[in-house]
Amino acid sequence: MTEKILVVDDEKPIADILRYNLEQAGYEVIVAYDGEEAVAKAKSTAPDLMILDIMLPKLDGFSVCRQVRIFSQVPILMLTAKEEEIDKILGLELGADDYVTKPFSPREILARVKAILRRMQTAGEQQGQASRVLAFGDLEIDLERVEVRKESRSLELTPREFDLLKYLALSPGRVFSREQLLEEVWGFDYYGDIRTVDVAIRRLREKLEEDPGNPRYIQTRRGAGYYFRGN
Repeated sequence: MTEKILVVDDEKPIADILRYNLEQAGYEVIVAYDGEEAVAKAKSTAPDLMILDIMLPKLDGFSVCRQVRIFSQVPILMLTAKEEEIDKILGLELGADDYVTKPFSPREILARVKAILRRMQTAGEQQGQASRVLAFGDLEIDLERVEVRKESRSLELTPREFDLLKYLALSPGRVFSREQLLEEVWGFDYYGDIRTVDVAIRRLREKLEEDPGNPRYIQTRRGAGYYFRGN
């Protein structure tokens, strides 16, 4: 089945370049030119991936990301013309999976898209082969359903957050450095930096923990990295 990509950019020349290169690579492409249209098309077309510009009319990319995350965990690749780290970190805080700073080359975009979709496919295959639930007190990680439940209540995690939690929970007590987590969860071809891991861990704690400042499950080993405490 052809993978479907939603491109959101109000600059038509950029949207056209992205559409052309993605279609040449074999993807089905849908385009939106403002934030409101992006949210509507994300709902109606259920894309496999979104390429989302930050600077948009009607709703900016951060607002779009926030609204899309209410009803979808689709991977989001954010585009920004700004170099400020705060933009990148805010995008990741809101649930984006990766970011690219303008100007960019179509080749770079294609590499990012392929890497994200490849990781999604690999994760899906691994989860399809698994048929077990990891249980830690009131927390359950269902590898087959790709679902996390706490006190029988389903938690909304992004695909990346689920992969990160699963990776840590499969080896409780083992400490992983940020570099290890970037390589194993994000993939060797990820272009970000180790602060990406800190952001993802913070988001996971906010969803899993009663007191994120005093976490029960995801622990920090100062100077070494993170580990999952299973008991």
